[in-house]
Amino acid sequence: MSSDGVAIYRGRERVATVDAADRGLAYGDGVFETIRVHAGAPVWWDAHVARLAGGAARLGFAPSEPAWLRAQVDALLAGHGAPTVLKLVLTRGAGGRGYRAADGLAPTLVLSRHPLPPPVPGPLVLRWCQLRMALQPALAGLKHLNRLEQVLARAEWRDEAIHEGLLLDAAGRVACATAANVFARIEGRWLTPKVDDCGVAGVARAWVLANVPDAAEATLWPADVERAEALFLCNAVRGILPVGRLGDHAWAPHPALAALQRQLGRAEPAFEGS
Repeated sequence: MSSDGVAIYRGRERVATVDAADRGLAYGDGVFETIRVHAGAPVWWDAHVARLAGGAARLGFAPSEPAWLRAQVDALLAGHGAPTVLKLVLTRGAGGRGYRAADGLAPTLVLSRHPLPPPVPGPLVLRWCQLRMALQPALAGLKHLNRLEQVLARAEWRDEAIHEGLLLDAAGRVACATAANVFARIEGRWLTPKVDDCGVAGVARAWVLANVPDAAEATLWPADVERAEALFLCNAVRGILPVGRLGDHAWAPHPALAALQRQLGRAEPAFEGS
């Protein structure tokens, strides 16, 4: 990526590189957001900033001040009106060796622009992953920098015809996809796994829960998903993506899912026609 596509800050000071002693690099001590940019503006900005701040607070360090952060984002996006992806990485900062963090560290902020991922031609094809997600309530819901479970799960397949994998937690419950949340339509309701023990509380997931009257959190088992009337994945970059197949189980297009996609497109033009 060219240098004009990345901006790095230590506190509010613009710097050229991330410090080699940064705790995000050494320990995954930080949080991040991946945001779709449409018509030059970040989609669901307030929700992303709130989650970033909440994650930093749970890890015990101060987030960037929202107005200052938005000014830096706008500067990075200026002159680039095409749809793109904005990534924000916020770490505790550079603090030397050892798990105990020093007080008063200046957080590191990395902003970067990336191309939109190519569209998926047709409904998604999924597989079950072998990796089980660990149960850790202290980190559940956070979009923290420790993504090794997702890295290992995504390494399980190379078949380009398979678009995503579904993960179970250590108790055998459905958790999420490697890079998305999952919703299953069961008995006329859209249900998504809870994020009390593991997983990410996604921004697109939150939109569905807040705007769809029959949507709710639930404990889901593999058999629940496989017998669902319809299935979709969602994240803040791609929006709502219908699932056509999971292993040996297939789903035809469902009118409730098509209606939900239209509802999202009306609410957020970035996802119109998706």
